[in-house]
Amino acid sequence: MKIQDFLEHHGIAGNPFAEEEAQNDAVFKRSCLESTFHPAWDKIFGDASEPSTSIVFGEKGAGKTALKLQMLRQYEAHAASGREPATFVVLYDDFNPFLDRFVSRVGPARPVERVLSQWKLWDHMDSILSLAVTQLVDCLLQMPSRDVPSLTSAQARDLAVLAACYDHSTAEPFPKRWRQLRQRIGYRRPSALWPFSLGMLATLVMAASLIAGGLRGSLEWTSLWWPWVLLAGAWLPWGWRQLRSLWRAVRIVRSMRTANRTVGQLRKALARFPEVDLAGQPLPQLPRSDDRYELFAKLQSVLKACGFGGMVVIVDRLDEPHVINGSAERMRQVIWPILDNKFLKSPGLGFKLLLPVELYRFIEREDEAFNQRARLDKQNLVPSLEWSGETLYDIASMRVKAASVGDPPATLAAFFDASVDKRRLLDGLRSVRVPRQLFKFLYRLLVSHCHAHTSEQPVYTIPIERFDAVLAVYCRDQDAFDRGLAPR
Repeated sequence: MKIQDFLEHHGIAGNPFAEEEAQNDAVFKRSCLESTFHPAWDKIFGDASEPSTSIVFGEKGAGKTALKLQMLRQYEAHAASGREPATFVVLYDDFNPFLDRFVSRVGPARPVERVLSQWKLWDHMDSILSLAVTQLVDCLLQMPSRDVPSLTSAQARDLAVLAACYDHSTAEPFPKRWRQLRQRIGYRRPSALWPFSLGMLATLVMAASLIAGGLRGSLEWTSLWWPWVLLAGAWLPWGWRQLRSLWRAVRIVRSMRTANRTVGQLRKALARFPEVDLAGQPLPQLPRSDDRYELFAKLQSVLKACGFGGMVVIVDRLDEPHVINGSAERMRQVIWPILDNKFLKSPGLGFKLLLPVELYRFIEREDEAFNQRARLDKQNLVPSLEWSGETLYDIASMRVKAASVGDPPATLAAFFDASVDKRRLLDGLRSVRVPRQLFKFLYRLLVSHCHAHTSEQPVYTIPIERFDAVLAVYCRDQDAFDRGLAPR
């Protein structure tokens, strides 16, 4: 008996339990993204118009990626409503490029644990600023010129500085992209070119004098020292500007351990700023968080001028980078620095940390100093993304309904024989704990039932004996996976 025959008998097109990852789940995106939420959704998401921080711990398959997709959809809907300013959303869910650069800078030949022990809060801040600034620059360059928001001169300068340090797009060369941005936001500073113009003018005068003297046959003055001193003095401001820009660029590149900006690129960009525009401005030249806090404030000012009411950073997939390789200790080394109440509670800035449940065991063992710094009691903490049997039943029922083509739509209860009591069904689903395991179990149950019958004598309901037998084997296998006796 084919699974397709079983599903078609119940009026279902496609297997609603075939996908296990929300990122690629068409049924979830089509019908469940805006209708099926975890019971703690309100605490996790909060208010779209008021960015807030929440920290969620969940085991594999508990729905962290689904939460991320649902939050993205809610923020998109909030922006589309137009009733209130939109929220600028940054996805901080690909740690590989930042960790790879960090390891290559700090010590590629050293043990990974020793290298990651040097990961600090400002490394997170640099990574988030890189994502946010690149995303903002993309937005400004792609929109029509008439729609580009009007920035004050200070905001245009701040955005130009942020882009010089943090715009890491690979879509086109940095010099071309940075020039386009300055033109788009109206940041033009001809005064920055006066040292070069002075040097070029002196060079042209000297060249003209040499040509004129050569034509007249009077070049005796070239043996004098003062014309050459004047020429060198004309180029002195330009040389000083280049040296200062080089020194700044070296310090910034050395301090930003997760960035890929080169010294040469940054030197050329900084040299285009008048000295008065950079004097007293925060630059990430030192390994500390103070300058980055000010840069975040400047970014938020620019975002506000662009029509955004706040900024939210969604952190996910911490266990996936190959440097971490699923190690709970390495995950702790990377994510612990960000658990700083001052940063997590920055005005207008919210964080949604979707973390593996293994990390919560480390929190339970932390000392008073960590608790005072992190203040997890103020961060909307969800210790475990748990699902009840009733909620899992509702999720499965919603998926069956979403895949139905008949009228009325199919129900999950119709899959089972009348001997399968509703309470027994709920207890069985509760034992699989999380949505991913629920889908795997129901898929295995359908396969097992269909393989037990022929197409000539089909049976379109699942008896209680098969439900119990498949559930027992599945739970045993799941326990073996949890103990690490088999690969996931």
